[in-house]
Amino acid sequence: MAANVEIYTWRACPFCIRAKGLLDRKGVTYTEYAIDGDGAARDAMAAKSGGSRSVPQIFIDGQHVGGCDDIHALERSGQLDPLLGA
Repeated sequence: MAANVEIYTWRACPFCIRAKGLLDRKGVTYTEYAIDGDGAARDAMAAKSGGSRSVPQIFIDGQHVGGCDDIHALERSGQLDPLLGA
């Protein structure tokens, strides 16, 4: 069963593009919330992520996994595929 993946982004953010690129290469379907300039959406993301206000913020099955560096670290350590149900 595929995991439910959500990613909060800004459209032109290079870290967001890099994180989405990893998910795309892995064939992961995800829901993207582009929150460019939307203070209320950023506040909601921060509340959901435990206070993190930088983008991207990534959630897998409701679990906050962090940002771009975090998801790439999970990939390097072999921990991302199990989270994704791959």
